[in-house]
Amino acid sequence: MQITLSKLAALINAELVGDSNILIEKTAPLHTADHLSVTFAEKPEKLDWATVTKARAVVLSKTANVQIPDNIAQLRVDNVKAAFDILARLFHPSCELLKREISAQAYLGENVTLGKNVAVGPFAVVSDNVTLDDDVTIFPGVVLLPGVVVGKGTTIYPNAVVYENCRIGANCILHAGVVLGAYGFGYDSSSGEHILAAQYGSVVLEDNVELGACATVDRGAYDATYVGEGTKIDNHVMLAHNCKVGKRNMICASCGIAGSVVTGDYVVMAGRVGVRDHISIGDGAVIGAMAGVMASVPAKARIVGIPATPEMEQMRKQAALTKLPDTLREVRSINKEIAKLQARLAALEAAQNDQE
Repeated sequence: MQITLSKLAALINAELVGDSNILIEKTAPLHTADHLSVTFAEKPEKLDWATVTKARAVVLSKTANVQIPDNIAQLRVDNVKAAFDILARLFHPSCELLKREISAQAYLGENVTLGKNVAVGPFAVVSDNVTLDDDVTIFPGVVLLPGVVVGKGTTIYPNAVVYENCRIGANCILHAGVVLGAYGFGYDSSSGEHILAAQYGSVVLEDNVELGACATVDRGAYDATYVGEGTKIDNHVMLAHNCKVGKRNMICASCGIAGSVVTGDYVVMAGRVGVRDHISIGDGAVIGAMAGVMASVPAKARIVGIPATPEMEQMRKQAALTKLPDTLREVRSINKEIAKLQARLAALEAAQNDQE
């Protein structure tokens, strides 16, 4: 497929600088692009344009103050990544991964409610009293236990498991290996044995939630573990029972969030953050990678480290640590001088005693 640069500019509402009749047939990153490619640059001022790319055209910001070689046409836009994403989807349309049908090799229980245009792949299990709304896609090997509700346009990838009575909103994505609604890690140990606590709750995902591969969200003990609208959860994240996650959080890979944690909206947790149980994290808080969160976090706070403390405080600590070797050398030198002074003082005291 070849498309003129003028048509691409119109598609993304770009200001075109260069030959409008140039033919483009693919999108590519800067370093792999060739004379048939359109690429993008978010920070063009930092690039050596004489060597960085062989692309025929580049998408960049309208405000970018940079000299681009004449042989590279420019598509200037307000939002570079959003515009390039439109072009990438144009040249790389998604293929139909699953036929819009109920496979004869799938299992459907009793009282299953199916909307329009539902796809259920081979060896999927849709148990009794499950509801699948319009345009839901269930890939091979998925298991939906009784009473699950799946909202319109949601996609569940292979081998995900959704336990009983969980509710999934519209346009959600559950990637391969997700486990939604497993029992929470709660036990009564008063008798000397670990007796599993009540697990009568469920999990509720609001609309537009995405769970990465092998992410797990445990069910609440009596109520629901809750994930707010638009929240994105990365691969291998563990969200424990009774948590309440706000809207549009970003929770990165391998985070572990203990039970009954409450987060506000637009919270960001970088990779491998650990959060202790029964604390709250305020709106807009940002938690740095591998932080250990031991206490509640105020709104808009930026915290890092173990235990997690404000970012500026940690920076001061790190700056002090870099000076530690020099400080130790200074202390040793001072101690030597003190030892010499003590020896001289002792000698003077001894001489004075001899004179007396």
